Amino acid sequence: MTMRYQAAVLSASYFPLKVPNDPTIGTATAGNAQVSVTFTAPSDVGGGAITSYIAVAKDSSSGAVFTNTGASSPIVVTGLTNGNTYTVKVAATNAFGTGPASAASNSVTPSVPISATILLIAGGGPGGATNYGDGGGGGGGAGGLLYYGSETPKTPNGSAINLTGGVTYTVTVGAGGTGSAAGGTNAKGTDSTITGSGFTTLTALAGGRGGGYPGSGGDLSGGSGGGEYTGTTGSVSGQGNNGGAGPSGSPYCGGGGGGAGAAGAQGASPGTGNGGVGLAYSITGSSTYYAGGGGGSGRAGAATGGSGGGANGGTNNGGTNLGGGGGGGISQNSGNGGSGVVIISSSATAASTTGSPTVTTSGGNTIYKFTGSGTITF
Repeated sequence: MTMRYQAAVLSASYFPLKVPNDPTIGTATAGNAQVSVTFTAPSDVGGGAITSYIAVAKDSSSGAVFTNTGASSPIVVTGLTNGNTYTVKVAATNAFGTGPASAASNSVTPSVPISATILLIAGGGPGGATNYGDGGGGGGGAGGLLYYGSETPKTPNGSAINLTGGVTYTVTVGAGGTGSAAGGTNAKGTDSTITGSGFTTLTALAGGRGGGYPGSGGDLSGGSGGGEYTGTTGSVSGQGNNGGAGPSGSPYCGGGGGGAGAAGAQGASPGTGNGGVGLAYSITGSSTYYAGGGGGSGRAGAATGGSGGGANGGTNNGGTNLGGGGGGGISQNSGNGGSGVVIISSSATAASTTGSPTVTTSGGNTIYKFTGSGTITF
């Protein structure tokens, strides 16, 4: 007798009984008695969808381990000892179990947050130039100003910021914008920033360029340049003020550039507009004005720049490392914007810096003044 066997048919929904492969480890970032770790899902999830991930932080000296689970990246593991060094591995779990662990992360050392007062000022905008016979250019806008600390005025930003020990923060100091010849095109300043792993980037926006006749009224930026003839442009909320408009009729005198503390003055035929005043802070130990707007210019002469590095009208340049706006040209070249600055003050002393910041002390704090780009690690 011939035996017949019916072949088994596998359904399309069949999955092998298999745990997920190991995730790809990302970056571990230390906090206060904790560590946050990023990762990406494994390419092979095994026999079913991943239901959770487990992160395991291991003390590099004692071997003690601390765990936490989560549904996705990142996962934060708490209960760690500040000052100890840890690495983290991550494994994925599905209905059939937990798969192999990932490779170990970079080493991190949790620490108590480091409170820092921070002042960022971007590069100031250049003044506007004009090729009109009896016209004058608007003053350049001051560089955008950000301040985090307890001084008055502490607006527009807020209280001191917590930094993390062991994290390297990159500081970029903005350059001032370059003025132009009569009838030429000038370029606004550049931003100043602080960046770092696990840190929300701080960006002070560049000062806007002053307007020149015929042409635009300047750029929207931290403190906008004064508009000559065509009017004013706005400022970015919390970083500066508007530039002053110029009159719409001959002799087209330029308005003043906006400062961190006040708007630029309007130009009024035949008068010209003064630059807006900056703001004063004592973060370095002595009160200093920063981010003043540049003065406009016209037939009546050069207007005054605002306190805080704002240049008088003409070919005068904004204050170096104050973020001041450049002077508006009088049928000639205009002034350059002043370079920005980044200042960090803390009761903690940095473990290392690059970029050669000037280091001083005041009131129990160490102050790091960056006039060029660099890094700082506490």
